[in-house]
Parts: sequence; structure tokens; C-alpha cells
Amino acid sequence: MEQVEALDRRIEDLRTEVRRALTAGDRERVASLRKQLRQAQREWEALLDEELADETPLVPAPRLASGPLLPVREQVHQALTLLGAPAAPKLVVAVHEAFATGELTPTKLTSLRRDEERSFQSAPYSRPYYLCAALTADHLAPARGLIAVSSWPMATRIIGPLSLRVDFLTAATRLAEHLERLGETGPNARRLLWRFAATIPGAATSAYSMTPAAVAEAAQAELAIHLDADRSHREAAAKRALDQLTPAQQLFGTRLGRAAATGS
Repeated sequence: MEQVEALDRRIEDLRTEVRRALTAGDRERVASLRKQLRQAQREWEALLDEELADETPLVPAPRLASGPLLPVREQVHQALTLLGAPAAPKLVVAVHEAFATGELTPTKLTSLRRDEERSFQSAPYSRPYYLCAALTADHLAPARGLIAVSSWPMATRIIGPLSLRVDFLTAATRLAEHLERLGETGPNARRLLWRFAATIPGAATSAYSMTPAAVAEAAQAELAIHLDADRSHREAAAKRALDQLTPAQQLFGTRLGRAAATGS
């Protein structure tokens, strides 16, 4: 535990030094510090895994619906619904591992969105929801590597300049509140929450002092700073998407420049 906390302090010090080097415009020092930071983070992950493995087994967090009997798309839908925001496959898998049974890997998600698009094209709206794309606010094109749910409002599926951070904080809040309701967490769930908390100012000083309530409070405090500006940007792009795109394009995006051309 002492080694983990020492690495916590080193990682925070390195982040501070990176910010100072960026402010000073010292690109060479930034590159060197980021390399050190990545190495420290890898060491931190390895130490935490060892600490958790050596502890008395924790009571597993209550599960989502049973994984092995559910199709992959249902498992992904459950994870995205918990997060409440578009997410990358690795995060979807991490949420699944924390709360559900059965194996889910990023490779299983690779072709999933293409399959969903083909299904929609062949029989539009025949399913209650589709796993679709998040759309970039500027071009209304698919945002690379992000999966969303078709039943969400269009603005939720838009990715503007502040949206990645807003979605990160939204997901952190929802995850923390979910763990707070559960009361007991397994190591995978706690490790997942720390990955959010470690980059939110005031969320926690270490993985061992972290509480879901504190993480949610810190995430919401930062979220309040960005939320209005992000919402305004997203809603403007969402209106443009609804005006310009076909139903299929509203779910799966359009080619770069197509939306602008349509509106000109």
C-alpha cells in the first residue's frame, strides 16, 4: 500500500511538471515527462493489481443481467446505459467486467456497429434500439472509436470540443452513484472507479482513500464548469443533424463534408 501511495504522489508530481513544461513551451521536456508519467502509471497499475490480489477476497459487486446467455449487443447496451454517454470499446469491456458475468472483449465489438447499420438498412426501426455512432459536431461524421445508443437524444450522441471531458465526468458520476447504491464492490469495480478518480481534481488522494460519494461530488463540481457550453454546442449540432441527415445518417453518420454540402 505504501508503494502505491508513493507512486500516487509521483504521478501527481509528474502531471504538475507536465503542465508547467507545456506552459513554458518546452516540448522536449514535455515528451520526457510524459514518458516518465506513462511508466509510473504502468507501475501503479501493476502494484495495485498485486495489492488487490493479496487482500482477502472482496464480496463481488452485484451483477448486471447474466452475461453468457445475453447477445453481445445486449451486454454492450447494459454497459452504455450504466455510463449514460458514448464510450470506447475498452471502457465498455471494463464496465462489463466490473458488473457482469461472461466474456466480452474489444474484438467482439469491432464489427458490431457495422452489423447494426446493416440491420437498420434492411429493416429500419425493427429493433427497440441500435448500437450506433456518436457524431462529430463539425462534420456529423462518426466519431472514431465511440459507441452510442440510438434511443438517446441526438444531442447526447454529438461530440463537440468539450464533450469528451463532459462525457468522462458524466460516466464517472453515474458509475460512482451506482457503486454508492450497491454498497459493496469487487476489485474490478473499484479499480475502474479509480481510473476515473485519478484524473478528476479533488476526487481522491489514493485508491485506498477513495469513496464513490467523493468521486461523484468532485466529478459533478467540474462538470458544472463545462456543462452549459457543451450543451449549447451539442444542441446546435443536433438540430443541424436532424434537419440535414437521413434517418440512417442520424444513427451512423455521414461522410466528411456531406452534411455541410447538404445545408449549403
